[in-house]
Amino acid sequence: MIHKVFTKKEWIRTLEALSDTYKVFVPVKDGNFHTFDILEEGKRPDFDYQNTRLSPKSLVYPQSERMFEYSLDENEPDVNILKVSPKDYSPRAIVGIRPCDAHAFQLVKVNFDNPLYRDPWWVQCFESTTLVGLGCKAPCSTCFCTSVGGGPFSETGLDVLLFDLGDSFLTKALTEKGEKLLEHARGGEDASESLVKDAEQSAEPTSDKISSTVPIDKLKERVVTELFDAPFWKEVAFACINCGACTYICPTCWCFDIQDEVFGKEGDRIRNWDTCMSPLFTFHSSGHNPREDKFQRVRQRFMHKLKYYPDKYNGTVQCSGCGRCVRYCPVNIDIRQVCEMMNNY
Repeated sequence: MIHKVFTKKEWIRTLEALSDTYKVFVPVKDGNFHTFDILEEGKRPDFDYQNTRLSPKSLVYPQSERMFEYSLDENEPDVNILKVSPKDYSPRAIVGIRPCDAHAFQLVKVNFDNPLYRDPWWVQCFESTTLVGLGCKAPCSTCFCTSVGGGPFSETGLDVLLFDLGDSFLTKALTEKGEKLLEHARGGEDASESLVKDAEQSAEPTSDKISSTVPIDKLKERVVTELFDAPFWKEVAFACINCGACTYICPTCWCFDIQDEVFGKEGDRIRNWDTCMSPLFTFHSSGHNPREDKFQRVRQRFMHKLKYYPDKYNGTVQCSGCGRCVRYCPVNIDIRQVCEMMNNY
């Protein structure tokens, strides 16, 4: 296993050099928030942050993605034939991703890459991506990753883990992809065993800084129909304005819609993120809508994440505990409270 230590200035230069081999995405300051953007001239990474407002899931699963293109020109030999749109699967690295967001990719993977179905675009993009995680020394008050199988320094889903040592970064390769990236990294020194041990020990107390705990121990044994018919759903949904912010900022939401867009005689088939909070999400062409009431849509979101997912995949909930939906919901609907109601019902 490769362990290297870089001064912070040296690490920036290393990432700039890696741009010759990888498309390097880093957290950058964007107004009052942070976002992941490609490292290029004029963009300076800022690793002194808590988390980005939007998760980096769009770097693997774009918000809008061309799937196919076609021509409607009768004079063209390939008229009305769908052709796969050009894709870029060159190596990329997301540097500074938080462990909760890396964990989220693993939760989403079971939908896009499983024995029955492999989404070719998601799989190829994910497999070409190296995730370089940054351990979380100052979790947000809304974080609850330790309750859902993660942690501030969790290695789940990561290829490399970074430890912030103050004036330097310790890098720990976790997979072959991670070792390959560090082999390409210029500079740095091999870290001593004592430095690695000290860094790992200093990270252990960080979990105690997470004050939020979310009970999920009884969700698996709850009867689906009883939770579905529970009396608290209208109360939970009362304040909801169906804006969909919770689903768009969530790193584990994966729903999409497919639309054709035509300009002149050229057409594109595009898939776009969709949200179960929208009244049109389940609207049938017949005019029937099985979730026409707001509380039904709110119930679907929580039931899918906290009940249907663990039942189907025999595992944890479909939530990485990043707390974004708690922080940014304009009407203060809190998944932690809903989870507790469902767990203890």
